[in-house]
Amino acid sequence: MVVMYEIAGRKVGSHVLAMATLGTLFVGSWASMGGSKKSAQQGPPINATSKDEEKFIQDFLKQAESEEKKAKH
Repeated sequence: MVVMYEIAGRKVGSHVLAMATLGTLFVGSWASMGGSKKSAQQGPPINATSKDEEKFIQDFLKQAESEEKKAKH
């Protein structure tokens, strides 16, 4: 009832090939959907000329976000 294929000198049943194909498909899909983790910074990168300027921009953005949250509530 099972069709046997000769692969690399061994006889392999069609049901084994079907399980291997489905397993590879599901594992490949699962691995590709993992993706990379999102970075802590969202939005465009800050291109500051110095560390002080970068810190000022980040503080300003945090302050603006907190004021925006307070205005919504």
